[in-house]
Amino acid sequence: MEKEKYSYVGGIAHGIKTLTTGLNVTLKEFFTKKTTQEYPENRATLQISDRFRGTLVMPHDENGNNKCISCLLCEMNCPNDTLHLEIETVTDEAGKKRKILRNYQFDLGSCLFCQLCVNVCPTDAICFENEFENAVFDKTKLVQKLNFNKD
Repeated sequence: MEKEKYSYVGGIAHGIKTLTTGLNVTLKEFFTKKTTQEYPENRATLQISDRFRGTLVMPHDENGNNKCISCLLCEMNCPNDTLHLEIETVTDEAGKKRKILRNYQFDLGSCLFCQLCVNVCPTDAICFENEFENAVFDKTKLVQKLNFNKD
């Protein structure tokens, strides 16, 4: 694309036009109502969007069981290896081999919150919740075990 050529006066006029366009945007933003949240004073009344991705959780029922079938799709689709699953293959009474989830680790410190792991899960075993206060001094505390150990 060729750059437009202006005469000396035309260049000054074009510069003033672009300057006023930028100033109009700035002035419009200056006079709009601000929507700043007064956090942490308003924790009790704070409304967080349902689409907010705070931290990854694995819901369990009252017996401590989850829906994970150990297919490893979440681990394979994670772009930066945030998820680490330890799977054990066992043989049941009928002689069938099946996978059992032993450890499901999630590193919140390296998560991109892209939700690829949640979208690819065939059983909806993991999801994001709205918890967002995850500040810690030690990064090792950001590594969480999501599966419930019955033992």
